[in-house]
Amino acid sequence: MNKLRYYVEDQIFGVCAKLGERLNFPASSIRKYFIYATFMTFGSPIILYLVLAFWMEIRQHWRKHNSPTIWEF
Repeated sequence: MNKLRYYVEDQIFGVCAKLGERLNFPASSIRKYFIYATFMTFGSPIILYLVLAFWMEIRQHWRKHNSPTIWEF
């Protein structure tokens, strides 16, 4: 079951997991509240989720670019 969870986390950007790590809050609770908020507001939190996912990807690429390893020269 954990393998499936980690696979899904990697494939779906891991926004809730990363947010849970930063806030010391369980990622499962964040996912649950995200789903509730999505149904209550007719899908508008999906835009916030996509913005956060985009920001995380850009930040990761920026960090790799600013501090390359010896193999990336």
